[in-house]
Amino acid sequence: MKKNIINFIATIILALILSQFLPWWSIMLAAFFTSLFFSLKRGAVFLIPFLAIALLWIIHSFWLSSSNDFILANKIAALLPLNGNPYLLILLTGVIGGLAAGVAAIFGKQCLVLIKKD
Repeated sequence: MKKNIINFIATIILALILSQFLPWWSIMLAAFFTSLFFSLKRGAVFLIPFLAIALLWIIHSFWLSSSNDFILANKIAALLPLNGNPYLLILLTGVIGGLAAGVAAIFGKQCLVLIKKD
């Protein structure tokens, strides 16, 4: 349980730091490196980074959208099949970021297993 919380917090902090200098895929680097250093077991390898980045992106996109009364989010949600609902767009943003982080964390765990075998 302690490793889960440490991995969750470390993923968020590393993603915040890397996102200052790198594009959106920096979240994948954060999840990859935290899964190398804080090894998790079974489903937690995917779930913890998924939740960390999904929460980070949902909060960040809500904060950015609320500062302009969801004008851009409404327009983009109208282009997608979301019936113009900006909150669904924010949720979808978090899910996509979480999926990217979860897959990167699984890759990091598999690299760790491969390194430890030799």
